[in-house]
Amino acid sequence: MAADSAPHGRLVIGVTGGIGSGKSTAAQLFADYGAALVDTDAIALALTQPGQPAVTEIVRSFGPEYLTPAGALDRPRMRERVFSDPRARQALEAILHPLIRAQVAAQVSAARAPYVLVLIPLLVETGGYRELIERVLVIDAEERVQIERTMARSALTEAQVRAIMVTQASREQRLAAADDIIENNGDLARLRAQVQALHQRYVQLTAAG
Repeated sequence: MAADSAPHGRLVIGVTGGIGSGKSTAAQLFADYGAALVDTDAIALALTQPGQPAVTEIVRSFGPEYLTPAGALDRPRMRERVFSDPRARQALEAILHPLIRAQVAAQVSAARAPYVLVLIPLLVETGGYRELIERVLVIDAEERVQIERTMARSALTEAQVRAIMVTQASREQRLAAADDIIENNGDLARLRAQVQALHQRYVQLTAAG
C-alpha cells in the first residue's frame, strides 16, 4: 500500500482492472476532471507502427509474417500466438516493455496536471512500474459484468472471454493490491460520481505533498 501523501507534490497513480471492468472509461473521466493520463496500451500501439524500432526487433524474433501489409504489427495474429505460447509472450514483452517504460517515464515527467494516472492493464500480473507509482487504483467489476461488457464490445464468445480472464490476475489479487477501489457494476453516472470524489481526494493528496 502507498503512503498518504505524494513525494515532491507529484502523485502518480497506477490504474488497473480486469477485462471489461471499465478501466479505460474511468481513466478518461479522471482526465476530463484535469488529471494527466498516460496509457500504456496507446504507447504500445504507437511503438508497433511502421518504421518503429520495435517492429524491426519483432521481425527479427518472429518473422515478417507478423506484420500487416503496411508494415505495422499484426496485432490479432500476434495476440493469437502469444496467447498460446508463453515463450513467445516473454519474447514480445522483452522487446516492448523497456520501450514502453521509457515512454511512460518521459510522459509522467512532462505532465503538468495536478496528478498523473498511468493506465496499466496488467499492473498486478507483471509487478512492474512500482518504482514510478505511489498508489494503485483498481476499477472493479463482477465477473458477469466483465463478460457481458466484453462480449458486447467485441466479437468474442463467453468461452473466449473466460479464457482471457484465466490468464489475468484474479479479482481478489487485484483488490489486495489496491490503495483505492472504484466499483463499476452500474451505469456511467455512478462511475462518474465515484471518479469525481476520488479526483478531489487526489488533488488534496497532491496539495498535502
